[in-house]
Amino acid sequence: MNTSSRMEQIDVLRYELEVMRQEHRDLDDAIHALQERGSADMLTMKRLKKQKLALKDKIVQLEDRITPDIIA
Repeated sequence: MNTSSRMEQIDVLRYELEVMRQEHRDLDDAIHALQERGSADMLTMKRLKKQKLALKDKIVQLEDRITPDIIA
């Protein structure tokens, strides 16, 4: 793989990462809004939190792909 295609791939991954981070923030805002209103049932809250956690795992995986460990 040449350098320019690798850079393009990294740019795509960074874009995906930013989209996922925004989705994570949106889920967090939704969870807080439901908690403040007190109108959320426990099943809905559990589903939103599980979705948020799964998204966080994907974010960490993408971050690892963008910035691999470098052994010095």
